[in-house]
Amino acid sequence: MRDMAPVTVGVLALQGGVGEHIALLKKAATHIASSHGTTTSSPKGGIIEFNFVEVRTAEQLARTDALIIPGGESTTMAIVARRLGLLDPLRHFVKVDHKPVWGTCAGLVMLAEEASATKQGGQELVGGLDVRVLRNRYGTQIQSFVAELDLPFLGDGEKPFRGVFIRAPVVEEIMSRSAAGESDHVAEPAANGNSNNTTEPVQVLGVFRKPGATGEPDEDVVAVRQRNVFGTSFHPELTDDIRIHTWWLGQVLAAVRHGDLVVSKTE
Repeated sequence: MRDMAPVTVGVLALQGGVGEHIALLKKAATHIASSHGTTTSSPKGGIIEFNFVEVRTAEQLARTDALIIPGGESTTMAIVARRLGLLDPLRHFVKVDHKPVWGTCAGLVMLAEEASATKQGGQELVGGLDVRVLRNRYGTQIQSFVAELDLPFLGDGEKPFRGVFIRAPVVEEIMSRSAAGESDHVAEPAANGNSNNTTEPVQVLGVFRKPGATGEPDEDVVAVRQRNVFGTSFHPELTDDIRIHTWWLGQVLAAVRHGDLVVSKTE
């Protein structure tokens, strides 16, 4: 049986830990191939391979099957994306083509339908997650920290994941159409134009628990998923832990196996 075309996974290379993401993606792909070889089979029986690339243009994005939007400064990223003619293609990639996309930190902000605490004049967003995020929840760069996170989606019995929080956003509200003045159905688009999800609600995949002012723990939502879109407040790429990258590549493979993702043919 002939192998199918490689799955091209891009990392948006406007800011942030682009090289760090690609390095962990390569390690995760090696882990999948060595430990779970059968999961790389396509619906037609061919073996799926990965190709990891940096994405800076709309042409490069069009040849990409899945995408990571890394950290950085979300307002600057949006301005640069607009100048490069990438903002509308990104929206189409996420909300029309429904290709797998993962945003870390500023990438989560970019993938939100709404954002609070933006700079004067606001900022443009890609959208795709029916959430409102609060930027810089924990303060400035010097207030960055590392926290142990229990992330059940990684599997039962897994050790905590060391989350690196740097000027991190959090999800402050999971929105519904009623919040936007429409119906009560959760997971409908709230802003930014193109239709996103019509049936699937936002799933909370991870929270950060910390002592509150009353002594009771406060919980901040720091990982969410809605259909093809995944977002984390923290920076997995700044660790040597491949588990989240491995899990996400597994989601990409599942989309291929189920026929939800048609792999692009590259020249």
